[in-house]
Amino acid sequence: MPSFIDRVVLHVAGGDGGNGCTSVHREKFKPLAGPDGGDGGKGGSVWAEADENTNTLVEYRFVKRYQAKNGEKGHGSDRYGAGADDIVLKMPVGTLIRDLDTDEIVADLTHHGQRVCLAKGGKGGLGNIHFKSSVNRAPKQSTPGEEGETRSLQLELKVLADVGLLGMPNAGKSTLITAVSAARPKIANYPFTTLHPNLGVVRIDENHSFVMADIPGLIEGAAEGAGLGHRFLKHLSRTGLLLHVVDLAPFDEAVNPAEEALAIINELRKYDEELYGKPRWLVLNKLDMLDEEEAQERTTAFLEAIGWDYPKPDDRFQFDMETPRLFQISALTHQGTQELVHQINQYLTEKKRIEAEKAEVEQAAANTEIAEQQPKTDTGVFKPE
Repeated sequence: MPSFIDRVVLHVAGGDGGNGCTSVHREKFKPLAGPDGGDGGKGGSVWAEADENTNTLVEYRFVKRYQAKNGEKGHGSDRYGAGADDIVLKMPVGTLIRDLDTDEIVADLTHHGQRVCLAKGGKGGLGNIHFKSSVNRAPKQSTPGEEGETRSLQLELKVLADVGLLGMPNAGKSTLITAVSAARPKIANYPFTTLHPNLGVVRIDENHSFVMADIPGLIEGAAEGAGLGHRFLKHLSRTGLLLHVVDLAPFDEAVNPAEEALAIINELRKYDEELYGKPRWLVLNKLDMLDEEEAQERTTAFLEAIGWDYPKPDDRFQFDMETPRLFQISALTHQGTQELVHQINQYLTEKKRIEAEKAEVEQAAANTEIAEQQPKTDTGVFKPE
């Protein structure tokens, strides 16, 4: 299995265009037959293409420069130079491409088959056939081919998922994604078992499914880079819903789950306000390790310590999209996981419906605005006098 690489620097260069040709046609009995120098061929371009079958940037870790070939020069007898072939670089869906020199975003590959030109090849030069005129019957000038573009780029992969799992190391995130999907990440009883994001498809039925992302555990100081946290936090930026997984039965009795949970929420806020503002549900895990009475006591104490004072969501008329939700589960024994995934599916379905309605209203408003800007026909001229 290839290692997971989510950030690389790449240098790309388009090929130069071929030079135009200076040539005069020579043939028996035609001493002054005129110019016949052909144009140069275009240089090859470098393209990026999103490919759903590629899931890592490891290929570009070792080959860091891609140079397209130059176009062929023009020839006599009106022969044009051949254009060079383009280079197509396959990249995972979710790759963000940034220009290192200008810091501008060149492309954001969000769907399969999307193509973006990274470095354009130069145009071919003109042959002297183009410079013939009534006063200059045998021109000797031609133009050189244009140089291809050269760019230094940073490729950054952000996984595309509907739901992201957030939590301290060893909170049970990998066990949860294993319980509800076909993903099989490495699971062990020590922190930092997960070293790169894992994606799992959670299938509800034939027509409903969603993608869940399990990222490596976060520790305090992640926003500043502790534990490579800043590299992992970026993978949550594209998710629509965050599940904050908390271990209510830690092996080390000195660990305070409430303090750890508040530390992670603080890291989210320091890293990105937009990420902090995403919908976030609380999932209390490992309840199978506690008896019922102790589980209730720890849950009550935990919620009080973090200031959880949200009311129970009201789903009587339609799914409550605003109120954060609380779940008590055991990912190992699958206790409570089905209720969790069904409510996630309801949330995502309702979110898609709201977004579709909003897009429909915006489209209708745009159509109305276009119609109002159209010049109105004066129908009075068609009325009989």
